[in-house]
Formats: sequence, structure tokens, C-alpha cells
Amino acid sequence: MQPSLSPRSPMLTVGDFRGNPRRMRRERTMKVLLFGAAATSIVVSALIIGTLFTEAWQFLKELSDTLGLGALIDSGEAPGWYPRQGRFDIPTIVIGTVIVSLVSVMVSAPLGLGAAVYLSEYASARVRKWLKPVLEILAGIPSVVFGFFALRVLGPDLIQPLFGTPQTTSLLVTGVAIGILVTPLMASISEDALRSVPSALREASVGLGARKVTTTVKVVLPAAVSGIVAALIISVSRAIGETMVAALASGRIGSAPRVLDPREPGLPMTSAMAQLAQGSDQVVGIGPAFQSLFFVGALLFLMTLALNMLANRLVARVRNKY
Repeated sequence: MQPSLSPRSPMLTVGDFRGNPRRMRRERTMKVLLFGAAATSIVVSALIIGTLFTEAWQFLKELSDTLGLGALIDSGEAPGWYPRQGRFDIPTIVIGTVIVSLVSVMVSAPLGLGAAVYLSEYASARVRKWLKPVLEILAGIPSVVFGFFALRVLGPDLIQPLFGTPQTTSLLVTGVAIGILVTPLMASISEDALRSVPSALREASVGLGARKVTTTVKVVLPAAVSGIVAALIISVSRAIGETMVAALASGRIGSAPRVLDPREPGLPMTSAMAQLAQGSDQVVGIGPAFQSLFFVGALLFLMTLALNMLANRLVARVRNKY
């Protein structure tokens, strides 16, 4: 027999399930504020990209009307990037950026991955407790400090004696300094990827009689390859976009000839932009020198975008799910 409701018991209505009006107003207010924050970031990003490509298109248009698009590749006897003289040799700054990025990867990849493997697989809890914060502090050092470190220590005391560079500043010095700068980033992301590998894989390898180094090299590293690839691509993107170290240690100011030797002074893209705009918001020169800043920025944006898309595809292809 089912119990019947007492005539004195209150009856529930639809309004009783709507919640407290004050709490509902707070929820709606927070929803509007959070949506505004998300929309603002999208609008700002769209404005930046729109301004960048609008000015880049203006540069191409003015260059086509005055010098011709062939000026983007200097075919003279001594090609180079001389924007104030109307010579916009894009391969000069692209080659400089590629050289610096490759050198930085050759420095940061082994150092960062080695540090990550040690912290994840070999370091005790006590050692890791001290080394991990130190590594993160290194990542927080301003890049201008690395630039002065390259000028005062890396160039004259290390790179020049070892490689016989003609100057204390060069693309090689820039690449090594940027490699040291991005090493903590490479190490942090790689260490997170290694620690996310299930312990069951390590225990199974040890149970089969494998040594620690064998387990690390043949089990843990392949299992974390997607995170390591992501760390490598992010480090390359960071190296490509680094400005202060490139501007201080590359050895060229505003213009440079085309060079292929990393021991020579050169001009990466970020350094070319920073030094060309130095001291004025309207760069004086022959032709659209000012708009060339936006064209180089747009080209740099497309390069990093392509790297990020490549990273997403590589990570999705080699990712292991456990």
C-alpha cells in the first residue's frame, strides 16, 4: 500500500526546480564574462592577422609597381637583404633563420632529451625535487640575458676558439645561444611525455630481464615518441620566433649579404624585422621598406603555422594509446 501525501505537506511546483535566482544571475554573469574573454582573444588574433596580411599585400603591390616582384630574389653578383636600398632578398633572411634553427635544434634536442630521460627514469625523488625547479627557472630567464651571454661568453670564449669564426658574433653563436634558451622547454615537455608512459610497460620489460638502459631506450622512448616529437617541433617554433638573441648575436645590423656558412655573421628574419624598425615607426628607404616588415612577419607566421600543422599530423600519426 503506497503512502499518501498529507494534506498539510507543501506541493512542489516548476519554479522550485529553477534554483536560487541570485545564484542563477551569478551563473549568467560569469557565462557572459567568460564568453567575452574568449571572444576578445579571437577578435584580437583576427585583427593582428588581418593587419599583418593587409600590410604584406600592400608591400607586394608597391614592390610590383616600383621594382617588380623579382626584387624578392636578388640575382646580382652579391645578393643580400638591403631594404633601405630597395633590395629585398628573401632567401638571405630565410637561410639565416634556417641555419640558426638547425643549430639550436642540434643543441637543445640532445641536452633537453637527456635531461628529460634523467629526470624521468634515473633521478631519485629528492634529486628531481631540486633539479626540476632549477630547470624551470632557467626557462624563465629573459631572452635578452641569453643575448648578452652570447656576446660576452659564448662568442669570444667558446665558439671563436673552437670553430675559428672571424667575429665573436655569427649565426653559429646565435644558434647555440637559442639552443640553450629552448633546452628547458624541450626538457620539460619531453619529461612530461616520458612520465606519462604507464609503469606497467617498465615493469614488464624489467620482468623479462631487460636492463635499465634497455628499458629506457627500447620501451619508454618509443612509447613517448609522440610527446617527444611535439616537444621538438615546439622548440623549433620557439627558435624560429626568438628575436632578442638573434638581434644581439647575429652580427649584422639591418642588412646583410647572403651567407651559407654558419660561422659568418648573418641575419635571421626576426633580427631583420627588429633592426629595420629600430628607431622609427616609418622606416625610411627606397621603395616599400616599411611594409617589408609586415611581409617578413607574415612569412614568419606562415612558417610557424606550417610547423604546428606538421607537428599535429606527426603526433597524431605516431601517438600510442594506453
